[in-house]
Amino acid sequence: MLIPPQSSVFSAFCLLLGAASPAPPRPVIVAAENVYGQVAAEIAGGNAEIISVLNNPAQDPHVFEPAPSVARAVAHASITIADGAGYDPWMARLVAASPSATRQDIVAAELVQAAPGANPHLWYQPRAVMLTATRITSTLVARDPAHAAAYIGHMTTLQREIGGVLGAVAALHASRGGMKIAITEPVFTPMAEAIGLDVQEKTFAQSVMNGTEPRASDVAGFEADLRGHKVAAVVYNAQVTSPAVERLLGIARVAHVPVVAVTELMPPGATYAGWMRQQLDGLAAALPIPVK
Repeated sequence: MLIPPQSSVFSAFCLLLGAASPAPPRPVIVAAENVYGQVAAEIAGGNAEIISVLNNPAQDPHVFEPAPSVARAVAHASITIADGAGYDPWMARLVAASPSATRQDIVAAELVQAAPGANPHLWYQPRAVMLTATRITSTLVARDPAHAAAYIGHMTTLQREIGGVLGAVAALHASRGGMKIAITEPVFTPMAEAIGLDVQEKTFAQSVMNGTEPRASDVAGFEADLRGHKVAAVVYNAQVTSPAVERLLGIARVAHVPVVAVTELMPPGATYAGWMRQQLDGLAAALPIPVK
């Protein structure tokens, strides 16, 4: 009888041990909005399954109702990510309906300590995205330490990309700060205020976001500002429009007031930093360069 060498026995033991201890399944991350899903995907780098619920810039997030498949995804998720601040209340309901001792539920509004009634479009605050990304990273590292170095490396890259967005904001603040712009909905307001722009027509914009009819006085004031060239540009939400908004955009174009489109949800195939930079570039191109 031949006795196999000790090294061969050890190798066979390792193979059996490996077969008995399969690698843990990839974490499943369910994000309410695709901007958070893309950030999570960038950090995970293929080591997690990402499901983004709101992922079509053509859909109106204000009237969204989740399908049963979304509820099942949340119930089986390792991590959920929501905006909070009243933007995606359906996500909070799904999380509450399927409590889990092992799932990590991340809410951006809680991380930035958003006040009640605050602007819910938190991804237009790069700081909010950075805080959310940091929490995603720490959660993935804790759950999957075998890929910790990769998660941290990807987070470092993302941090550098968001730094580029902040640099573009600072450049616009230096060259265009103080200019007046009109808005048709408060999607872009956090970014506009970070640039130092003087945002007009806020009451009209709030009515549009809430789905209520703007007051006649607000509409008249908006029209007068456009025809009188009292604003340097109009920023509108291309994802959600109404006849009242379309009419004002038409007046702006006739008056040769630049019109800048932004969206609530990230376009397919984009990255967070690329999306923000593209919209900032569009704004920079629309706003006049001050004469020194």
